[in-house]
Amino acid sequence: MDSPTYATLYRPWKLPFPPRRAGVRLLAGVLWGITMMSMAWLTFLVGMAALWGAAARAPMGGFLLDCLLGVAGAAAVLGVVAFAPGVRRMEVPHRMPLLGVIACPVPAALAVWSWFNVGLRTVRCRPGTPPDDT
Repeated sequence: MDSPTYATLYRPWKLPFPPRRAGVRLLAGVLWGITMMSMAWLTFLVGMAALWGAAARAPMGGFLLDCLLGVAGAAAVLGVVAFAPGVRRMEVPHRMPLLGVIACPVPAALAVWSWFNVGLRTVRCRPGTPPDDT
């Protein structure tokens, strides 16, 4: 066997470079990062509210139900869109930002609303005085 044929057959295989999509991947990472952080906050807040409510034997509802319905509705919409044939045919780097844009708003809005709602109630309450419900 001559040298060029041997080199062609037995040289180390070079991986083809994937197309550069750093901006798209960064966008997907930021969107999913915001979504996961807001879901972590909501999970913590709902878990603590449920734990405190169960310890005080208080009826659960209102805020917990709103959070549950909002996140469940957003998850249902995300699931329907994610399994749509047109979206499933998309390349992963393009599919993930699309699904991130759909997944991000509801948990992020609930997290911001609950953060300010919980924070404002604790700031208004001075030691020794009950919180006002305004």
